[in-house]
Amino acid sequence: MAEQKKPGFFQRLFGGQAKPASDSAATPQEHTVAEDLEADILLDDVTDAVPLVLPPDQEIALEEALHEAGELITPQPAGTDEPIPPGPPETRPDYIEALKDEIVEETAPVPDIRPAMPAPPAPPAAPPEPPRKQNWFQRLASGLKRSSDQLTGSIAAVFTRRKLDQEMLDDLEDILIQADFGVDMATTVTDALRRDRFDRDITDEEVRGILAAEIVKVLEPVARPLTLDPAVKPFVILMVGVNGTGKTTTIGKLASLFAAQGRKVMLAAGDTFRAAAIEQLQVWGDRTGAPVIKKPAGSDASGLAYEAVEQAKAQGSDVLLIDTAGRLQNRDELMGELEKIIRVIRKVDPTAPHATLLTLDATTGQNALNQVEIFGKRAGVTGLVMTKLDGTARGGILVAIAKKFALPVHFIGVGEGVDNLEPFAAQDFAQAIAGNAR
Repeated sequence: MAEQKKPGFFQRLFGGQAKPASDSAATPQEHTVAEDLEADILLDDVTDAVPLVLPPDQEIALEEALHEAGELITPQPAGTDEPIPPGPPETRPDYIEALKDEIVEETAPVPDIRPAMPAPPAPPAAPPEPPRKQNWFQRLASGLKRSSDQLTGSIAAVFTRRKLDQEMLDDLEDILIQADFGVDMATTVTDALRRDRFDRDITDEEVRGILAAEIVKVLEPVARPLTLDPAVKPFVILMVGVNGTGKTTTIGKLASLFAAQGRKVMLAAGDTFRAAAIEQLQVWGDRTGAPVIKKPAGSDASGLAYEAVEQAKAQGSDVLLIDTAGRLQNRDELMGELEKIIRVIRKVDPTAPHATLLTLDATTGQNALNQVEIFGKRAGVTGLVMTKLDGTARGGILVAIAKKFALPVHFIGVGEGVDNLEPFAAQDFAQAIAGNAR
């Protein structure tokens, strides 16, 4: 019996019987690798050149087999030049990209569970710059800022680059009176404006310039330094004023000023009514190296003043500063005690006190006018020290006092620091309170 031929490639592929090419194909022979290779090449040629005409079931089987072998090339879409790479849909770039998009949309982000790294240490902070020391005018302008801001703001609201008329002058007069410049000073300023600028365009800057000029006219005659007669030793200075005006603090600042000038200073704690005043003056004495004459609280103030003048004479002191208790100017019995102190001092030195300084608190406003009047009559005030100008918007009271009484203004204070008491300068004060920067 003739040996049956081993199925060829197509027979193995489709499971059918290959038709013999000729009668000689029935000749028994062995199936070789070459025959399979030849069949593969033939298959390639057929798929590339001539389409196979196969039964539907065999065509489907062939297509699946070629897909698995990666040999089927998907027809190129119309209008494109680049061929779509072979392979099943899962291997195509467009399919893979679409799959990635779905994964990104459907997959929740994975939380970062790595331990937080400690923050790097902060670089060392640069040392703060030391505050720049202000000159006197800067300290004065800063101290008068509340008075200046209120005054200049009100003036700017009235004078808005239009012709000066009577209504504007009336408004300015009200502004100056409310700032405690007094009726006389307010009238002086408005008269100057009416004379020089009426019915002419004017700005708030021009008004403030005219105001400053009028202030200087009033203050320059009273801006006199406190002069110590070197031929008089001790030069006795009596400090008077109502409660809380800063007498004791002013004494301490004056002691520091005189000590810096090389003068030998002595202090007398004549405010025996208030124990804290005695302790406060002792602190100033320790700071300035000045001896302090004191007695227990409640002691007779006139007796202490007498003893202080004697000791100052004996020790050759250049200056004796005598503190007194604060007293209201309308309390007759208290003003009588002040007169007694002055009489007792004159038993030691008939010319003493050589200066009687009244300290005025700028925050008291118009009441300061009454204080100057009564203390001037009862204690013979020779000069003024205006304190606490930095704590009020009523700094114009100093101008009102100067215009009414013409008493020398020796010092003004704009702060608690030892360097915040300076000799009074009319030009600086006028420019600062009118808001004119220098």
